[in-house]
Amino acid sequence: MIADDLRTAIREALRAAGLPEPPGGIVLDVPKQREHGDWSTPAALALARVAGRPPREIAQRLQAELEAAGVPHLARVEVAGPGHLNLHLAPSWLHDVLRAVVAAGERYGTGDALAGQRINLEFVSANPTGPLHAGGGRWAAVGDAIANLLAAQGAQVHREYYLNDAGAQLDRFRDSLYARYRGEAPPEDGYHGQYLVEMAARLRAERGDGVTPDEALEWGYRHVLAGLEQDLGRIGVHFDTWFSERTLHERGDVAEVLALLDERGVTYEKDGAKWFRASDFGDQRDRVLVKSDGATTYLCNDIAYHRDKFARGHTHLIDIWGADHHGQVRSLQAGLEALGYPPGEPEVVLGQLVRLVRGGKEVRLSKRTGDIIALADILDEVDADVTRMTFLAQGIDSAQTIDLDVVTEQSMENPVYYVQYAHARIASIARRAQEAGVARRPVTQVDLGLLAHPREEELLRALAVYPAVVAEAATARAPQKVTTWVRDFARAFHGFYRDCRVLTGDDALTQARLWLTEACRVGLANALGILGVHAPEEMARLDPQDEDAQGPAPARPGAAGAPA
Repeated sequence: MIADDLRTAIREALRAAGLPEPPGGIVLDVPKQREHGDWSTPAALALARVAGRPPREIAQRLQAELEAAGVPHLARVEVAGPGHLNLHLAPSWLHDVLRAVVAAGERYGTGDALAGQRINLEFVSANPTGPLHAGGGRWAAVGDAIANLLAAQGAQVHREYYLNDAGAQLDRFRDSLYARYRGEAPPEDGYHGQYLVEMAARLRAERGDGVTPDEALEWGYRHVLAGLEQDLGRIGVHFDTWFSERTLHERGDVAEVLALLDERGVTYEKDGAKWFRASDFGDQRDRVLVKSDGATTYLCNDIAYHRDKFARGHTHLIDIWGADHHGQVRSLQAGLEALGYPPGEPEVVLGQLVRLVRGGKEVRLSKRTGDIIALADILDEVDADVTRMTFLAQGIDSAQTIDLDVVTEQSMENPVYYVQYAHARIASIARRAQEAGVARRPVTQVDLGLLAHPREEELLRALAVYPAVVAEAATARAPQKVTTWVRDFARAFHGFYRDCRVLTGDDALTQARLWLTEACRVGLANALGILGVHAPEEMARLDPQDEDAQGPAPARPGAAGAPA
């Protein structure tokens, strides 16, 4: 790609000038203003202290070396400000971008930066005590998209759901369900959602009288688990492993971890409890592993669980947790470090919940009242693709407000339909070409130099930066960067669709634009694939300008009825 070629050219210019590479490597940015060039590098600024020379002097030397080297596609080098180098390229580089896109196809935008890594990505992991709420749906969409990003960079990614199926939460669930089964109110500290009333009625219909509390628990547990799998499947999220916390206790993993920590001398007894010297490993204070009643804490169980992940061969662990668990991150990392695992494991991404509004008023979420807003409730009225991409519209570390009136609207005002409609328009152009008997010739036989319209260049520039967007999104665990790209790209394509007729009386221009639309299809479909959103071939017309913009495919030049 051109960015790699430019880095190589800058590296060679530095060598010719007798200068080292900047400490942080050669950085290339896309200027926000087109007049500042196609790419920009602060290499001279980064080298000033190392080289002991003014950055502008270094930039001027690099300018001379680059201009003398005759770098392909490089038309002009400009020194700006205190020492930035702005690189202006000839339009021919954009034609190479198009060729690269169609040559790579489904692989366009992928890389190998994470090749060889086996990453365990744990996300959602809500207690199996009821339906998944809307916030959990957001974490599901984000976690799955992060997995896609990591895989796009060459990692082997294992999606995992941790079932907290041991401890007080399950006890309260058992007591609450059994009370409803008996026609009684649940305990004050139990679960009061309407879903339990419905579950209890189903339990009685299936099993009749005589169900014991433990039988009610096992039936309810299986019922909730099946519901979680179904709801997650509706937005395209599937897990490789559903890991049961019970397993850790049944196999003796928790007891083994306690013994290992004892052997390493990082535990002590106090007030009848067993403590971990977490403060020795950077935590704010020491933490309890075994309470005075003999029960192990969440921390103790989590250390055993993450140790098991490493034992299964994973080289890096990533968890997505709710932001309310931020205080537990360092404790878990300290526990794994005490066992000899690398510092900072697991990497934890903290997620905020969502706020739903309808008619300008907030729709409140509560897992313990009859007013629960579950993911299934949203999916019953909002398209799964819309739900998923809406969750991916902004960073998971920030609170999100979703207007249900907007996301249920099937129009160009809906940002998700707006993006999908761009892909549908691309497909419609291909169908019109086929109907007119116009086939794309091999791209090597097409004059791409005819793609000189500003709308065409805008699309090609967006395609050029797409691989960098994917790489940056993977590194930052930020799929919203790809969401932003697809929205901007859709806007650019809709502009092209209105301003540039593809099937024209000029065969050469038609061929060039057919290849451009194919490159757009590849890029947009790949990006939507990262987000887990479908790229439809057809959609109900959302824009009344469709027929006016491209219209029916014209007859081929020279055919009967062809326009003069």
